[in-house]
Amino acid sequence: MRCDIISIFPEYLEPLNLSLPGQAQRKGLLEVAVHDLRDFAHDRHRTVDDTPYGGGAGMVMKPQPWWEALEHVRGLGEGTPTLIVPGPGGEVLTQKVARELADEPWMIFACGRYEGIDERVYEAAAEVMPVRVISLGDYVLNGGEVAVLAMIEAAARLLPGFMGNAESLVEESHEDGLLEYPVYTKPASWREREVPPVLLSGDHAKVAAWRHEQRLERTAARRPDLLHASAVLAGIDIVPQALVPADLGELMTLQRACWAGEVAGAEPEHAWWEAPAETVDDLRDAQANWTTWVVRSEGRLVASVRARRLPERQTTWEIGRLMVAPDLSGRGLGRTLLEYAEAAAPADITRLRVNVDVEGERVLRLAKKAKYRVMPGEGVQPGTIDLEKRRRN
Repeated sequence: MRCDIISIFPEYLEPLNLSLPGQAQRKGLLEVAVHDLRDFAHDRHRTVDDTPYGGGAGMVMKPQPWWEALEHVRGLGEGTPTLIVPGPGGEVLTQKVARELADEPWMIFACGRYEGIDERVYEAAAEVMPVRVISLGDYVLNGGEVAVLAMIEAAARLLPGFMGNAESLVEESHEDGLLEYPVYTKPASWREREVPPVLLSGDHAKVAAWRHEQRLERTAARRPDLLHASAVLAGIDIVPQALVPADLGELMTLQRACWAGEVAGAEPEHAWWEAPAETVDDLRDAQANWTTWVVRSEGRLVASVRARRLPERQTTWEIGRLMVAPDLSGRGLGRTLLEYAEAAAPADITRLRVNVDVEGERVLRLAKKAKYRVMPGEGVQPGTIDLEKRRRN
């Protein structure tokens, strides 16, 4: 990723040579070049600003130095860069925007000052390259340099190889719309404050459930604007329970509800994975090879997932039949179940696999967001896709 930065204070951008951004530059993952806007002002005082037309307080940055600077930088590389202008009137920098910036191979950052840049610069630039105005939030800074530092770091840390442990990105605040859970380290007791017992229990499934609950509670308390109304799991016990024989009838009902399209549009024997056609006896027989967990809401079975060692590769943990009742989809149950099934894997498991229907867009998105990668070829069952990832220790 290449970043050219235009500013009247080039020294302001020197922190990009420090810490991980600096390491990324030395490894060739990130290329940063800073250009002094005053080099493109041709009067004796290297003037880059003037009074605003129509009157008013402050000064406006002149179009001529900016256009010359942009044209000069555009000529330094191949292809078309994207111009990023920090400004309080732009779209807000979110994790989604950071991911979009991380996909840009080349960006030019224009650090405005004073009352801003002459509007004609935006108009002219938009004729030769994409232009995005991005804000850090609903407040005003003295210039764009601080915002550029934040934008480049937020985007660059998403580049493959930037982070020492790339998987740590998955659980961070905002990565999936929720704030991060609280974290603790040694000692277990400090100033009469104890680490939550669940984190010391060694029960990975309970830890995963606790962390998810904490993320929901913290997001609701600190950033309720991030929490979609349907994400509040009121009345639902999000700690899955092991399937018992008495659950099989309801599990069959849930299964048919989740594949209603296949039931309506195809003969049962031709339906995907035969799931809609399975009987209670079929489900009972499957329990010999799978461990299944269910979630209930007000007595109703509303979600389920199952897992097992992959028969042909005993160190791989296969997760399947991730199902959430259609009327409760979008509440975070699917992600909780996936985390639970992952955490339940035995200690010697080295890889995790998820098998999904090729038409199961929601589960496919969920798996990809959890950093599973699609495997080549057809899945273990006809009409399916297998995704895998390395298990974190």
